[in-house]
Amino acid sequence: MECSTSIRSTDRLPPMTDSVLTSDAVHADHMDRMYRYTRHVYDATRRYYLLGRDRLLRTMVIRAGDSVLEMGCGTARNLIKLHRLHPQARLFGLDASQSMLATAAQSLQRHERTGSVELRHCLAEQLHHQTVFDLARPFDVIFFSYSLSMMPTWPQAIDAALANLHPQGRIYIIDFWDQAGLPGLFAAALKRWLALFHVHYRPELLEYLTRLVREGRCQINVESIGGRYAYLAAISKTPA
Repeated sequence: MECSTSIRSTDRLPPMTDSVLTSDAVHADHMDRMYRYTRHVYDATRRYYLLGRDRLLRTMVIRAGDSVLEMGCGTARNLIKLHRLHPQARLFGLDASQSMLATAAQSLQRHERTGSVELRHCLAEQLHHQTVFDLARPFDVIFFSYSLSMMPTWPQAIDAALANLHPQGRIYIIDFWDQAGLPGLFAAALKRWLALFHVHYRPELLEYLTRLVREGRCQINVESIGGRYAYLAAISKTPA
């Protein structure tokens, strides 16, 4: 599939397959209800506490022609900025919320530029590069930007990303850490406030990644952002 000459969303957002489990369908419906109205002010409000997103976009190693997927693309804010940095990359986004994808499509149309962005309605754990995006080749880069902390099925999402990653590709994750380097009262208040939006720090997530390293499935490098406010992880597959 060749890059088009303008940044766009697909006209049709394919629905999730009929094989979606009940719990998955409930999660997708919950995402739609939560973002039905807040999606309109999402970018304006999240800039104050989703720290390090632009650092993530600058950190990712992307070459011309690479296929890059954001898992949980939301309003497409990151994809629009990423296109400015790497106009020759092929950009893709998936999200569990139809409401968010509608906003993403509108945002992409307003920022029409050279290149293309394809959106799909899909749960992260159901990713398959061929059936979801009709790609013959796995992705070169897959990234999660503050999305794993909202996914109840985060282990399956990570496994799906690894399964759909080119052998020389990389996965990048930025998300909330344990705030260990911040004042205790601030860290506790932050965690309680984030929980109101169903955002949860998951210490078991980094433990899971460490286990994958021990199993020889991948290699990982983790950087701290703002006194362990957040972490930035770069993951590569272990050569076979």
